[in-house]
Amino acid sequence: MKKIQYILMALTCVLLASCMADDYSAPNIDEAPFGNNNLQETNVITIAQLKAKYASVISNNNMKEITDDIQIKGVVVGNDIEGNIYNEVSIDDGTGAFLICIAQGGLFGFLPVGQEILVDLHGLYIGGYGEQGEIGTPYTNASGSTYVSRMSRGIWNNHFKLLGDPHPELVVPEEFDITKVSDSKYLADNCGKLMVLRHVRLSAATGEAVFAPSDGSVPLTSNCANRAFDGINSNSLVLRTSTYADFAGNPMPTGYIDVTGVFTRYRNTWQILLRSLNDIQTVVE
Repeated sequence: MKKIQYILMALTCVLLASCMADDYSAPNIDEAPFGNNNLQETNVITIAQLKAKYASVISNNNMKEITDDIQIKGVVVGNDIEGNIYNEVSIDDGTGAFLICIAQGGLFGFLPVGQEILVDLHGLYIGGYGEQGEIGTPYTNASGSTYVSRMSRGIWNNHFKLLGDPHPELVVPEEFDITKVSDSKYLADNCGKLMVLRHVRLSAATGEAVFAPSDGSVPLTSNCANRAFDGINSNSLVLRTSTYADFAGNPMPTGYIDVTGVFTRYRNTWQILLRSLNDIQTVVE
C-alpha cells in the first residue's frame, strides 16, 4: 500500500512540475528592467516644438496638464550622479533641452548620461519655475502656491522607455555664447542644455573657499550657494552648487577654468549646475 502511495506522489510531482514548466515564462533579457517597455513611438514631437507649444505657460510660471497624445525623445545629458542635481534629469534631442522632475534618488543608475529615452507626455504636467521649463506633476507648497514638481517613481515608470544602450561619448556640451548672456531668446531657447563656459575665473576662489559651505559663511538660497565669475554680472550668470553635492566642501579652483554643466535659468539669471567635479577643467595658460 505504501509503495502505491509513493508512486502516486511521484506521479503527482511530475505532473505538477510539467504544468509549472508549461505556464512559466522565462524573463525577456532583451527588455529593459526599468520603465514601460510597452510604449511605442507615436506622435513624437521635438523639444523645440514642445517649448513653442507651451511657451506662454512656461514664461508665466503657470502649469498645464498635457492632454494631447504626444511624446518626446531625448538623450540624458545631466543627472544626480554627485548630488548637485536633485530629483531631476535633463534630456536633449538636438533642438533643445528640458528638465524632467522625478521623486527618486539614484536616477543616474538607470538614466546615465548618454541614455536615450522616450517619454509619453499624456497625463503629465508642464510648466515653468522661474521660467525654467519642467515636466512633472503638481505640487502645492506651504504658502499655497502650486507649480510643477517631482512626479512619483510609479508615475514616471509608466511614462518612459529606455531606447538602446547609453553612449556617453556622444554627449558633447554646446559652447555658451557669453555675448548673449542677457539675450532673452537665447535664454529661452537654451535653458536646460548641457553647455560649457570657457576661460573664466570664480570671483570668490582663494584656494581655501569651498563651493557651497553650510556654516553660514555665505548666503544660501534653497541650500545652494551662488558663485559669481570675474567680469560677469551675478544677476546674469552664476555657478550654483548645493550644500548636499558630493563636492560642496571642495575648494574652488583659483585659476582660469572651463565650466561644463546643465545651464538652467531662474527668471533672467543663468544658473550652471555641475554634474560632477569633473565638469570643471583647469585652463593651461
